[in-house]
Amino acid sequence: MEEFRHYTVMKHEAVDALNCQDGLIYVDATLGGGGHSELILQRIQPNGKLIAFDIDDDAINYAKNRLKDYNNVTILNDSYTNIKTSLQKLNISKITGGIIFDLGASYHQLTKQERGFSFLKDAPLDMRFDKNANFCAKDVVNTYTEGDLVKIFSEYGEEHFSKRIAKAIIEQRRVKSIDTTLELAQIIKQAVPCQKSRIHPATRVFQAIRIEVNNELKNVKNSLNNLLDLLDYGAIISVISFHSLEDRIVKEFFKYNSAKCHCPKEQLICTCEPPKLELVNKKPITASQKELNENPPSRSAKLRIARFIKK
Repeated sequence: MEEFRHYTVMKHEAVDALNCQDGLIYVDATLGGGGHSELILQRIQPNGKLIAFDIDDDAINYAKNRLKDYNNVTILNDSYTNIKTSLQKLNISKITGGIIFDLGASYHQLTKQERGFSFLKDAPLDMRFDKNANFCAKDVVNTYTEGDLVKIFSEYGEEHFSKRIAKAIIEQRRVKSIDTTLELAQIIKQAVPCQKSRIHPATRVFQAIRIEVNNELKNVKNSLNNLLDLLDYGAIISVISFHSLEDRIVKEFFKYNSAKCHCPKEQLICTCEPPKLELVNKKPITASQKELNENPPSRSAKLRIARFIKK
């Protein structure tokens, strides 16, 4: 089997949060290399059930082999955005134990050259989590208007030089299409002023394009909102995010659904429904120093946890 390099970020912290119990139903919304799933399965034997989702064939093939000795796991080649319909097909009406999300791109995706996520290796502009999808990074770079490019670079990449970079891309497109990661990285590097920074000038733009290609932020927001109908009383939501935009969505979702009142200040009598969530940790949990030493990219990870309390 092809090597699949994967580091499970905050494995114990994220799974400990689920308070795994035998006989309950759990969901791993982002299977990846199967690290979180394996630990969950170890803790819910013999009668617990785990349903795991992923759209990356590499991840699924690796995880199936890793988890082959467990007979109470169902691995679905599907997006976590389809959790509701997928669980219905399995005759599961409620997630009784909890659900875990490990958001963003995996180490394998970011480092596998032909996937086109990295500006450090020359490869076709791709960046698809789902290799069967029809839309990729090349489409964004070569078909979006200058205004659209500025918008996604600014919003998804928080890039200060979005206008310069977008203009440079448009000018290059008039000569020839931009087809590879190194071509794009070089255009970005030449478009921005020289700065003293350890961060490569293409970092934020590549992040923005990846988010756009995979609808990452929209998927997170929509999936969290749809999830509330699926949770049983006491079920846990455990979410690991890797950049501020994801974390902000999770934080605001948890905050809104755990608040006792949303009424305007001038309204004398509250008409709000009781809160649906209870925050387990008010501040995000971050990786331990030991983990940071083993896997430096863990430094950007934030773990937020909430419990469903609406009966």
